[in-house]
Amino acid sequence: MTTIYDCIIIGGGPAGLNAALVLGRAKRKVVIIDDGDPRNKVTHESHGYLTRDRIKPAEFRRIAYEEVLRYPTVEHMVKRVQTVDKRADHTFGVQLLDGSTLYARKLLIATGLKEAFPSLPGLQQCYGTSLFNCPFCDGWEMQHHKLAVIAGPAGVMHLTKMLYAWNRELVVFTNGLDVLDQEQLQQLEQHHIPVVSTRIAALQHLDGQLTAVELEDGTKVERSGGFIVPEFLSKADYQNSLEYEVNENGGIVTDATGMTTANGVYSAGDTTISGPSQLIIAAAAGSRTGAMIHAALMEEEWAMIN
Repeated sequence: MTTIYDCIIIGGGPAGLNAALVLGRAKRKVVIIDDGDPRNKVTHESHGYLTRDRIKPAEFRRIAYEEVLRYPTVEHMVKRVQTVDKRADHTFGVQLLDGSTLYARKLLIATGLKEAFPSLPGLQQCYGTSLFNCPFCDGWEMQHHKLAVIAGPAGVMHLTKMLYAWNRELVVFTNGLDVLDQEQLQQLEQHHIPVVSTRIAALQHLDGQLTAVELEDGTKVERSGGFIVPEFLSKADYQNSLEYEVNENGGIVTDATGMTTANGVYSAGDTTISGPSQLIIAAAAGSRTGAMIHAALMEEEWAMIN
């Protein structure tokens, strides 16, 4: 007999796990499908989550799964999703890479983000050790360093203004990109923040600890840490089959309940690309969306009883 889950959760980060916790406690039959490749795997510590500040990401996941899987109706599969389709009976079929298919009444997409970075020698070694993207996550730890602020396609002015609250030892590197207008350049000059427009050749480091930004003209600017503006992309790739709406950043559009524009499909956490990328915010969104999924299932079941 084919098992029909109440909800399939694609993604085992804080949003998916907190949704599973809420649904498990509501006696809903749930499966979490997680590829075991979290975005924060390069992070040494996670910050800003009350009672879990400075926790290692692997330990956070261990505790979370231990708590969630205490509930007998919650399952966990370390698998990769190949396709997702809505069936004629309004349930969802999730085909896994191993060829098996799971079915559910509701679907929660909580796959999170992936980051796209410029191709710079040394960047991958430094990222997560001395180079970061979120001041709320790592600004406190980097407050006494000489910081490089490395531009991406957009957002470097906003990042610089935020970092100024933590640290005044800033140098902005546009890496050859035309991302600052004349007014912004004047503002940075007024705040005594140098701007380097020459393209970056490499990030020099010792075991991931940034020591200098090397420019294409051979100049080396001493820096001991930094922040970078990556391009954030959604890891979810089911828009063609499910026909949900995405925003201008590629995030999945939802209403206040976490419902997407596709009936029965929900999204929570960083997949929506709608706010700060922090554990506590993603977990809160997952908790709320889990409750809304239960409420939707409850209403359907209530209406079936005559």
